[in-house]
Amino acid sequence: MIVTSALIIWKGLMCITGSESPVVVVLSGSMEPGFKRGDILFLHMSKEPIRAGEIVVFNVDGREIPIVHRVIKVHEHEDGEVDVLTKGDNNFGDDRLLYAQGQMWLQRHHIMGRAVG
Repeated sequence: MIVTSALIIWKGLMCITGSESPVVVVLSGSMEPGFKRGDILFLHMSKEPIRAGEIVVFNVDGREIPIVHRVIKVHEHEDGEVDVLTKGDNNFGDDRLLYAQGQMWLQRHHIMGRAVG
């Protein structure tokens, strides 16, 4: 009964937030001092274009664990799609070394959601 209730709540949050994972835990110190390891983030995904400065959670092809980082550059296409470049606030360089080999930008399908609050 408890497991069923938790599953229903989780699925409801997925529908409300538009995110496949509406809640995530920060797993590293790459976003300190703003977010520390163990902080819980609530995610939302809207149709609005992603903008520089937003904090997003994304998946990298070939890796299972999502990453929480800030968008530092956005490349907008004429069709409205965007490519984004991310960076951890506490990291020296951008995330291109974290992306799949040969990948220079993230596309919308990589992004699980935007941090809320």
